[in-house]
Order: sequence, then structure tokens, then C-alpha cells
Amino acid sequence: MAILKAEGLTYVYGSGTPFEKTAVDHVDIEIERGEFVGVIGHTGSGKSTLIQHFNGLLQPSSGKVFLDGKDIWEDKKNIRYIRFRVGLVFQYPEYQLFEDTVYKDIAFGPRNMGLPEDEIDRRVRQTAEAVGLSEDILERSPFELSGGQKRRAAIAGVMAMQPEVLILDEPTAGLDPKGRDKILSKIKEYHRNTGCTILLVSHSMEDVARYASKILVMNESKLFCYDEPSAVFGRYDEIIGMGLSVPQITRVFNKLKNRGIDLHEEVYTVKYAAELIANELRKRGKI
Repeated sequence: MAILKAEGLTYVYGSGTPFEKTAVDHVDIEIERGEFVGVIGHTGSGKSTLIQHFNGLLQPSSGKVFLDGKDIWEDKKNIRYIRFRVGLVFQYPEYQLFEDTVYKDIAFGPRNMGLPEDEIDRRVRQTAEAVGLSEDILERSPFELSGGQKRRAAIAGVMAMQPEVLILDEPTAGLDPKGRDKILSKIKEYHRNTGCTILLVSHSMEDVARYASKILVMNESKLFCYDEPSAVFGRYDEIIGMGLSVPQITRVFNKLKNRGIDLHEEVYTVKYAAELIANELRKRGKI
């Protein structure tokens, strides 16, 4: 059974006003438990509006959202509990830090869940370690940290609630390449260790190709496709046509194909490209 499901999901901003706009238009999708889903789409495509429905931050104008087979809006009193099960990390989450120590910030979510202090302490230290924050940092003010450390502290605060689904909206926005890689590798490690479902919204096709097992593409408020990376990036012309990019290595192999060098594979990571080229050279006796 899918952990998340949208059925005819539609959301209209400013309904009944001159500014009415359909941000999500009749989306049907099922996301299996344990998937690492990359969510992509041009600005204004509806991807951020879509993910805000999965934890009940927005209520559909029509259609339904299901968590573990149950309509999350069947009983509005349960929405608070839904948000513990589906954690959402907003873009630039460090702006949500407000406590006087990193420890208290990470503990905020678990404490609101009503957990005992020993369990809160265990979760704080466990998630701090998971995102690469040392013990000594926990007693420091979050406002003394570097940009990357603040980002990791904010993400740890959501992880500490141990959600079944973790949704991250551009978690590496504004970071340098080193900081971006560090955060994404920690998120992937967390996914591997916990088996939770992760949705990663990103404008970086390289990051999505490298980490995601499935890719969800939004275009003009509609679901364009939801498939494995090879199948998605295999629709090269359509992806480019809607104003999106593809991984740089995919562009290279597409140009090779146009010049008659067709390896009959969809390439979207440098690692796979290297393996493919090496195999081809072996076949030709070049190595």
C-alpha cells in the first residue's frame, strides 16, 4: 500500500476573486513507503503547493490526500498528529530557529509530541549525530553557527520527530557545493538507516539524479510524470521543452547520440556514464 496518495487533488488560490489561480490541478499519484522521491518543476509549476498538502498544511479545494490509506482530512482534529507523521522542512529552514540553544531547537518538536524527557534527549542526540552536528554544538546558540550548520540543525529538528515521511523543500538553497553535498549525503544516509519515505524538492537535476529512486515532475499545475530517473530523463526533449534542465552528463550523451554515437542507454549520473564508457571500450578491446 502507498504511504502517500493523492486522488483528484486540486488547489485553487484566491477562489472567487479576480486573482483566482489553480496551483494544483487534478493530481493523482501514489508514493510507496521507503521511496526517495525527487520533486522537480519550473517556478510556479505547483510542486511546493503539492507537498504542502501531504502534511495537511493546505486543505484541498477538491480531491483527497491519503496517508497509509486514510483520508487525512476525514477528521480535522487529527491534522496535528498527521504533521508529526509527515515532517516538512521549508526552504531556508534556519530562519525558523528561535531557541537559545541548538539542543532546545531540536527538542522543540519531540517536546510538543508530549514525549518523556529521556526520549527527547535520546532523539536530540541521535538526530544531531545523524546530520553531523557534534555534542559541543548542542549547547551553543543556533545564531552562532555557520549557514550549513544552521541548516542541519533545523533539519534535525524535524527528523527528531521521527516522521514516517520527510519532505524537504530546497534544503540546499543558497549553500556552496561543499555544504550542499554534506547535507544531501546526510539525508541519504538517514534514509538508508531509517527506511523512511523522503520527498526532496530541488532545482538541481544532478542532485535529483544522484539521490532519488523516483522523480515526480510537475508542469503548469499538473503532474507531468512520476517514474524512475532513467525514464524521466529519457524524455529529454519534453523536459527541456517545459523549461527544465537535465543532468549535464545527460546532455553530453544526448549530443553524442545526435552525432551517431548511441550507447542505447539513458545516462543521468557521472558514475554510470564512466561504467558505460568503460564497458564499451572493453568490448572494442581498447582497455
